[in-house]
Amino acid sequence: MKKYYLGIDTSAYTTSIAVVDKDRNIIFDNRKVLKVESRKKGLRQQDAVFQHLNNIPDIIGDLTENIDVEKLDTVSVSAKPRNAKNSYMPVFVVGKGQAYIIAKMLNLHYKEFSHQEGHIGAAMMSNDLIYKDKFLAFHLSGGTTEVLLVNNKEKNFKIDIIGGSLDISVGQLIDRIGVQLGYRFPCGKKLDEISKNSSIIPLKYPIKTKGTWANFSGMENFFINLIQHEKYGEEQIIKTMFYTIGLMLEKLILGTCKKTNINTIVLIGGVASNSIIKEYLLGNLRKKGINVFLTNNKLCTDNGVGVAYLGTIKDGH
Repeated sequence: MKKYYLGIDTSAYTTSIAVVDKDRNIIFDNRKVLKVESRKKGLRQQDAVFQHLNNIPDIIGDLTENIDVEKLDTVSVSAKPRNAKNSYMPVFVVGKGQAYIIAKMLNLHYKEFSHQEGHIGAAMMSNDLIYKDKFLAFHLSGGTTEVLLVNNKEKNFKIDIIGGSLDISVGQLIDRIGVQLGYRFPCGKKLDEISKNSSIIPLKYPIKTKGTWANFSGMENFFINLIQHEKYGEEQIIKTMFYTIGLMLEKLILGTCKKTNINTIVLIGGVASNSIIKEYLLGNLRKKGINVFLTNNKLCTDNGVGVAYLGTIKDGH
């Protein structure tokens, strides 16, 4: 009998449940994005927890109508943001509890991973990254901009944070500018769509990094000033922001590769799906000898697919 692997991820803004098989085929993938009020820049944890509790029964109902649960072998869950002792967010407790109940009720194997590991797992679904012993992961999302040194150990990943943002995340920068322009949070996907055919403003933001670290809050102030001066169209401002983020990330990546002597990288997290940033980095980094792995666009944003896949290849914690 073919075995299926269930994955649950209850992140800050998405309820996700997925099923995969050992051949990296996605059998089931259902996600519900949490609702954020207009003009708000995020959700309180208690509000997100409440929405997760309401979403999970609907998704489980959909799953049982489409999947033979008797074929399930393992339930994996994102139990915390990172695989670190003090890493904790209430939203992940929801998924952890539900996953444990399902595993016990159906007598299945139960594995815990981190949300961050789930993103790395999702990146491995469509390429040969799984065969790399060591690589750099650049986690670019609304809550995180981190440079990760990943040792792809046989039983579990060993992940060390060696760089990233010293202030706001890249995703926060994008969402704050989007909200400033009047778009609904989260704004990344919408901003990407409306700016693709625009032009880049011939203004230069100073691109500076500190080894494997960078600051992005100054970029926020820079683009808010552009908006307030009303000299340029919003599509131009947005595209210029994405281009400038690409420049900053390129410098950060090249500096990190040089310092670590590792030239294999993967881009993970929701921002990694941005067409302008991705196209810029892919073209320029490969010209400079960097082996770039990309996450499938559908798997860049928060999902249960990555953690489900980890249930097929890793022991869990």
